[in-house]
Amino acid sequence: MDLSTSFSSSKSTRWERKAREGKQAREQNNSSKGECSDRFIPNRSEMQNFQAFSESDENCDNGMNDASDDASQSSNHATTGDFAKILSSSANGEPHNDVGPGTRVLAFKNKAPAPKEGYQNSLKVLYTQNTTKKGESTKPTRHISSTPSRVLDAPELLNDYYLNLLSWGPTNTLAVALSQYVYLWDAESGSIQELMNLDNDTDDYVSSVSWLPETGSHLAIGTASSAVQLWDVQAGKQVRSMDGHSSRVGALAWNGHILSSGSRDTSIINHDVRIRDHCVGKMNTHTQEVCGLSWSPDGQFLASGANDNTLCIWDAASSCQSQDVKPHQVLREHQAAVKALAWSPHERNLLASGGGTADRTIKFWNASSGSLLNSIDTGSQVCALQWSPFEKEILSSHGYAENQLCLWKYPTMARMKELKGHTERVLHMACSPDGSLVCSGAADETLRFWNVFASEGKKKSDSSSNGALSRSTKSLMIR
Repeated sequence: MDLSTSFSSSKSTRWERKAREGKQAREQNNSSKGECSDRFIPNRSEMQNFQAFSESDENCDNGMNDASDDASQSSNHATTGDFAKILSSSANGEPHNDVGPGTRVLAFKNKAPAPKEGYQNSLKVLYTQNTTKKGESTKPTRHISSTPSRVLDAPELLNDYYLNLLSWGPTNTLAVALSQYVYLWDAESGSIQELMNLDNDTDDYVSSVSWLPETGSHLAIGTASSAVQLWDVQAGKQVRSMDGHSSRVGALAWNGHILSSGSRDTSIINHDVRIRDHCVGKMNTHTQEVCGLSWSPDGQFLASGANDNTLCIWDAASSCQSQDVKPHQVLREHQAAVKALAWSPHERNLLASGGGTADRTIKFWNASSGSLLNSIDTGSQVCALQWSPFEKEILSSHGYAENQLCLWKYPTMARMKELKGHTERVLHMACSPDGSLVCSGAADETLRFWNVFASEGKKKSDSSSNGALSRSTKSLMIR
């Protein structure tokens, strides 16, 4: 037997086992801190396993003999393995013997106590004060330019809410009345011509204009002297003058060969322009000046608004056969003058109406039944309304304080876009024949053209050039 040969035992010494176990414990703690912090504990019940592991580790420190150390070590390894197995299965959402599937990691056993009776959250009150805001805002699905594509000066455009001084005809010609003159602006060529004037009477002025919808060959003109004139645009001459009113004619509307006129004398007259005795119907329900007239697209109903805060719906058949026509509906929900009227091109018998300064609302009606479908407070005087021919959208023009145009999505009435630029109330609007442009006329004596309705494929390439409608007895010069 060689005494120099070293003896090696397969059994580790106690200090080696302690060092190895301490290293394993530190690695286990570091991994649990990095991967499963206190913010994520797969299951609270696993803490019992971790506690058992700690207690076993403490037993190793209490002076046990080698035999008990071996048993404790094997027990620790088993406990550690079970703990890791349960922890892994819980983290991966897998069921195991101690924890059932679907067990919630963090769950409050008790609900929050109910507030005392009469308690009101002050912050909730603070942030719900504007729940009646004038329509929610939403982003349009297409690009709408915030600046007009063209601006024309319109000197002496009268600042009168009850007049209708703008009309865009099917031949793409815009008619605008400037005091005693009517000018025609050709949107294709940009040429301007004077159609007529009332220079012979200094107290007279043009109070309304309206194109014949089908052909655009004739223009109806209402005057402050109560006359309703019909002009042949190509020939440049007046073909007839129709009487029947005793005061200024502020509203005109066509339905085929029937021309309806509304006056300050509170009456509405239906003129058949084909016959000598042109007055085929007269309506006297309104008690103050008639400032808004509009025929439905199917020609079945005539809507009229007046300064008496009422909106009347007239049946076409009866209104053209009697001198004392009774309205089909009388709607009195507005609180101010009703001038803005627009029939929907998308839904039959859907009528939109706008009220003046004391009302500020846009209301939607079923013209057949007279039922009010919706009402939205716009916050300012509603001067004009225009439906989009492409989408269920409606454009409104307003007075003080913003003097803006607002595009609304129907029927939600979410505000899609605001168009600003006018410095005075926007009294008139007219849409181009192809529906791509809207012209707005304001008391600031400007006409602005907006690409508001046109889709991306239908927008015209129109330069942002400025022009002027300069009043002249001979011609209209753009300078």
